[in-house]
This record gives sequence, C-alpha cells and structure tokens, in this order.
Amino acid sequence: MSKTRAAAAKALTSSHFELFGLPARFSLDLERLDRAYRDIQAQVHPDKFAHAGDAERRATMQMTTRVNEAYRALKDPLRRAIHLLELNGVDVAFETDTAMPREFLMEQMEIRERLEESKSAPDLDLIRKSLSQQKSAIEKQIETEIDSQKNYENARTLVRKLMFFDRLAEEVDEAYETLEG
Repeated sequence: MSKTRAAAAKALTSSHFELFGLPARFSLDLERLDRAYRDIQAQVHPDKFAHAGDAERRATMQMTTRVNEAYRALKDPLRRAIHLLELNGVDVAFETDTAMPREFLMEQMEIRERLEESKSAPDLDLIRKSLSQQKSAIEKQIETEIDSQKNYENARTLVRKLMFFDRLAEEVDEAYETLEG
C-alpha cells in the first residue's frame, strides 16, 4: 500500500481531533486548527497527484474530502460538540428525542413571535444580538460540561438547546433577506 493510501486510510478512521493532532476538547485553539488544516492540505492537495495512478488519486481525493469535512465540523461549535459527544458514546438522537424543558420551548416561541413581528433591520439586529449572547452562554456551559466536568448527558441537553438557537439564527438571516428582497 502506498504512503498516500495508508495516510488516507488512517484519516478515514481517526476522529476529527486526531486527524489534526488536537486534543479532543470543546475549547479549541482555532489558529492551531487552521495551521494543521493548511499543513495537511498542502500534503494531500489533488493537484500534487495529478500524474499519480488512479488508486493514488482516489485516495488523495478521499483524504481531501475527509480533511475538509473534519475541518468544517471542528470550526463549528455545534458540530464540534456533537462529534465530542459521539466520541464519548453519547447517542445524540436529535431526531427521536424531541423533549425539551417547557420554559425553554416557551422562550423559543417568544423569540419566533418577535421575529415574525419584526419589520426593520434594527429589530432584527436586536434579535440577532440576543441570540448571539445566548449561544455564547450555552457554548461556555458546553465547554464546562465536556472539558471540565465530563458530564456528557448535561452537555447533550445543552447541545440540543444550541441547535435551537442555530435554527433561530438561520431564521433571522432569512428575515433579513426578506426585508432586502
């Protein structure tokens, strides 16, 4: 087996953190991640293997795809948290477990109502700022639960909340587009 195919096989079976030589933690040195990503991309970029055999080019393409996917996952706090939970044997089961605390769901409904009633960019700016603050607070809690407490079940609940806030942020973006359109 060639060196490139061996590296690709290892990349396909390692965690995102292992791939970049990073500790499996929610708190992440994003500059270190960026450097590791650029280093790996420089080694496996498909252009470097344009004259290689078919198997070598396929292995390089697989590795490039894997590196890009892992990089995007680690850059995104939600996807990074999900990956960490999965690495620690926690079934996230977002599709089947939809139960959330009543107060949290009421808060989500209120935010959606404010979003529907917003008629201007300043209204949306206020909602976006509030969502950003709430997301940051939840991310800090996730960091504590995963990195310090190793309480993956609590982190799971927080990750589910973060998913709600990510969806709301997308809805705010759509509302901006509607105002501009």
